[in-house]
Amino acid sequence: RAYSLVDSSQVSTFLISILLIVYGSFRSLNMDFENQDKEKDSSSTAGSFNGNSTNNSIQTIDSTQALFLPIGASVSLLVMFFFFDSVQVVFTICTAVLATIAFAFLLLPMCQYLTRPCSPQNKISFGCCGRFTAAELLSFSLSVMLVLIWVLTGHWLLMDALAMGLCVAMIAFVRLPSLKVSCLLLSGLLIYDVFWVFFSAYIFNSNVMVKVATQPADNPLDVLSRKLHLGPNVGRDVPRLSLPGKLVFPSSTGSHFSMLGIGDIVMPGLLLCFVLRYDNYKKQASSDSCGAPGPGNISGRMQKVSYFHCTLIGYFVGLLTATVASRIHRAAQPALLYLVPFTLLPLLTMAYLKGDLRRMWSEPFHSKSSSSRFLEV
Repeated sequence: RAYSLVDSSQVSTFLISILLIVYGSFRSLNMDFENQDKEKDSSSTAGSFNGNSTNNSIQTIDSTQALFLPIGASVSLLVMFFFFDSVQVVFTICTAVLATIAFAFLLLPMCQYLTRPCSPQNKISFGCCGRFTAAELLSFSLSVMLVLIWVLTGHWLLMDALAMGLCVAMIAFVRLPSLKVSCLLLSGLLIYDVFWVFFSAYIFNSNVMVKVATQPADNPLDVLSRKLHLGPNVGRDVPRLSLPGKLVFPSSTGSHFSMLGIGDIVMPGLLLCFVLRYDNYKKQASSDSCGAPGPGNISGRMQKVSYFHCTLIGYFVGLLTATVASRIHRAAQPALLYLVPFTLLPLLTMAYLKGDLRRMWSEPFHSKSSSSRFLEV
């Protein structure tokens, strides 16, 4: 009975989603450290560790954006539902371009490790395109090659690789500045997820979320061959493409597959990234204050429990609950219905017990100099 509920496809989903969140969160924290170093090098004043980085490539979500993001996602979902045949080629090309950049970002640390012994880290100029290191050129070349193979074969494993790159890039480059914005965003997306999975069929006579997520798109090569009249056999053997907006893992028997949308990884991942940065901030603050004790009503053991570990365990339990519910009901489940309560409620409870709730709610990060570069996990 237990094996029938959790098989290889669920185990793969669990492991990959948690690894992506952890890796993306630490990439985000490392980017903050790199920005601090750049600020220190460019100015005599020490840089500050705060929630809003000065890097232009990093986007911070404010309260207004958090409120309107579920509405914008609903509009996009309806456009894909009603006009998918008209916009599928444009959407596929845009997704492929974004996936190329995101997967290059995912491969960059490995390429830096490989090129460090044999090439200097000097940047090569490409005119108006900018300056790039050898590692960046290698990671981008490998990413372009993988996307081309995916377009030619449509293999699910390559689609998963591109989806992983998108997850890591979004977690690393998007910031939640406070716990208030986190609650607004995740609560709105929970309502969005529940409505479009459970109630859209009563209005549109179809499960809008499931249909958009599982509908394959025409291969751009096939469309191009038809537009250019290249002949009946040119481009006809390329498969239709399942877009990398989800992770798909088939079971060991091949009888079914497990699917998890990248939004169910990225949105809780943004919360985990936020609490990881706050854990690092608290560690820096405690080291500057020579290890001052916490509130008197909290034991030392409770103070040592990090928000990141607490929220990550909640994500695992929520994902497990969503998986069991989908197998019991034999129907698609809105994963955020389980992930949001199991991540937010333990975090809010622990923040209240530790006395950090007021600070985390509005302005959790203070301007301060820091020299600590490591976080014990």
